[in-house]
Amino acid sequence: QVQLVESGGGLVQPGGSLRLSCAASGRTFSGASMGWFRQAPGKERVFVAAINWSGDRIYYEDSVKGRFTISRNDAKDTIYLQMNDLKREDTAVYYCAADPIFLSVTIGPNYWGQGTQVTVSS
Repeated sequence: QVQLVESGGGLVQPGGSLRLSCAASGRTFSGASMGWFRQAPGKERVFVAAINWSGDRIYYEDSVKGRFTISRNDAKDTIYLQMNDLKREDTAVYYCAADPIFLSVTIGPNYWGQGTQVTVSS
């Protein structure tokens, strides 16, 4: 089992920045691909970003390219999502995800965190 705990959500004005963190525990973290999804009110949960176990393969959903950056720190068993130039449409609950397989972490990961709310509003 892998346990994932997100933090760093909150209220931010349009154009602002937030950094989300996801701390992992349980099974070996360093060999897992990790990712972020989000779910806006009344909508389905959708993919945002993913990073493979070595950090040299990264993939973003088109609407966040150039604004969001995913990274990992294996020494701390933690991944991050740096979100810049936030827009109202980025408002959602953000979920951390993990899976041994990179492709799976982008479409159907085995492990999920509980989510953290991000609200972009003036």
